[in-house]
Amino acid sequence: MKKVLIPVTNHASLGETDQANGTYSPELTHALHVLLAAGLDYDIASIKGGKAPLYGTDIEGDTVNESILNNEEFQNRINNTLPVSQINIEDYAAVFYPGGFGLLSDLATNEDFAKLSATHYENGGVLAAVCHGPGALLPITLSTGEKLLASKSVTGFTREEEIDYGTLADVPFLLEESLARNAARYSKVQPWGVFVVEDERVITGQNPASAQAVGEALVKQLA
Repeated sequence: MKKVLIPVTNHASLGETDQANGTYSPELTHALHVLLAAGLDYDIASIKGGKAPLYGTDIEGDTVNESILNNEEFQNRINNTLPVSQINIEDYAAVFYPGGFGLLSDLATNEDFAKLSATHYENGGVLAAVCHGPGALLPITLSTGEKLLASKSVTGFTREEEIDYGTLADVPFLLEESLARNAARYSKVQPWGVFVVEDERVITGQNPASAQAVGEALVKQLA
């Protein structure tokens, strides 16, 4: 059975504020729902390991989010994430980074996961990310010394969406600007629309609404 590695943030607040944060639950659960339906397995990991912070766990009417959150196996994995030091990247067919603002404060600069993802990609693996998740692709440097994103087309959470969400003043950095400066090409659609960019084995989605479509693109690549 093919397995997907899901790195999540250990950072439980929005930037330096005291606003509760972490990984945005629906981006994880909606993609995971698709992966599980396709018969894929998964591990959840983080830099330090242990319990990972989630927010967006109480959205009314989101039955997919609810059903995954109520799954005992999922709860066990999100509360006991594997530390990056224990990951054998050869065990995985893909790496998926869900979003949430928390990762802008750790995964977006973390060399340990970046090295694992670079090795994974160069060995033929698939990298996927949604919303702020593409921020975790920023530190990935290939063995050639070139940044992964230097030759890739991507999308990610937009400046307009940050404004709508009221987070522009509090984010550690503006993801759209960083992606636009570092990727070969950054593109986006109107705020909150479903949008996925596939560039060979790199799959990115713009916002929470795109999580299911990222999961579907990932399943297709692993088929």
